[in-house]
Amino acid sequence: MGSHALRTPLVVVAGGTAPAAAIGVERVIGRIRAEEPGTAVVHHDLRDVRNGVVHRRLRFGTADERRILTLAHGCVSCTLREDVLPLMRELGRRPEVRRIVLHLDPALDPESACWAVRHVAVDGRPVTDTVDLRGVVTALDPGSWLDDATGDRGLARAGLADLPDEERTLAQLVVAQAEFADVLLLAGPAEPWELARTTAVLARLNPRAQRVLTPGREVLLDALPPGARRGRAAGPHDPLLAGEPPLEPAAGVQLVTFTARRPFHPDRLHAAVDVLLDGVVRARGRIWLATRPDTVLWLESAGGGLEIGRSGQWLAAGGWEAATPERLAEANLRWHPRWGDRVQELAILVHDGDPATIKAALRAALLDDGEVAAGDDAWRALPDPFGRHHTDPCGDIAPAPAIPRDDPTREEWN
Repeated sequence: MGSHALRTPLVVVAGGTAPAAAIGVERVIGRIRAEEPGTAVVHHDLRDVRNGVVHRRLRFGTADERRILTLAHGCVSCTLREDVLPLMRELGRRPEVRRIVLHLDPALDPESACWAVRHVAVDGRPVTDTVDLRGVVTALDPGSWLDDATGDRGLARAGLADLPDEERTLAQLVVAQAEFADVLLLAGPAEPWELARTTAVLARLNPRAQRVLTPGREVLLDALPPGARRGRAAGPHDPLLAGEPPLEPAAGVQLVTFTARRPFHPDRLHAAVDVLLDGVVRARGRIWLATRPDTVLWLESAGGGLEIGRSGQWLAAGGWEAATPERLAEANLRWHPRWGDRVQELAILVHDGDPATIKAALRAALLDDGEVAAGDDAWRALPDPFGRHHTDPCGDIAPAPAIPRDDPTREEWN
């Protein structure tokens, strides 16, 4: 069952956080079922999750089977994994099932679902033995998406499933859903200027995705171009500008890059992070704190929330074992006689902020010449407000984990 030809194609459909987008999701599923009548559609509805249950619906042909699942261990992720993955395997083995659609609840991030399909074993074997994950289709409402992607509302306030221990914002969710897609369906009307700005953001957030207004055969994900994501998470040392996004401004939207070869002063960086939250859709990248010279830190923001967490070691500090050939080649090209591969690298997607102000604030947060000359021992004594895992706003709503899941060095700080 390991060959591509013998596995059942699996399409993940995400989005639907706004009414127009929810209609778009159903249009996508309808188009897939029309193109391939042997399609099974699996959906887990989380609207009653606070009552300890999940509603599962399985559609195949004229059959429409509904079942109520009790939360396993009180955990949504456990419940979904314990039901979705065995069900994917079972459907993948049925010869009458020619395609599977995993229709995610609007409150779910497709990256987590795809990671589970690719990496979590069922009875000692990966689900990908029987299913071929073709990728992700996300439906969004271009009339409201940009406002949602730059706000700070929690999911419950946005009318989505009130998940236990939920700390994500709506911005984090909708940005993640759009960023991970192979096809983006722009469902619903939008004013011309709003559509232009949203399109400009999406072109820079996810340049590899196809953007469509009406679902056609592309939602089957059978013929994506080379380099398509197809449900694979990016690693923390992958290129920040993968897919070659446009670097020139459009409709007031601009992708700003920041690179420096000296460490950040932790206290000054902490004071400066607000520039990554005001007028910014997304900021992501690798940072190097003076107090932690061995550790690669991954920074990621969406709308009004930001998170910084650990993601392995710099090669210069001994992180060779987990390094990919691509990372080794990149490090070899830019190796510094003192710093090795240590570097600040951020990509910042601005929609209403001032790029010059952002860059100036980040430059001011770097160690100055005198601090650099003071050396490592002095750096370690600097005040460091980040703790072992940092979210911003401090003590307020926190984003979902930002460390890419496919990185073998991934380590969450709690």
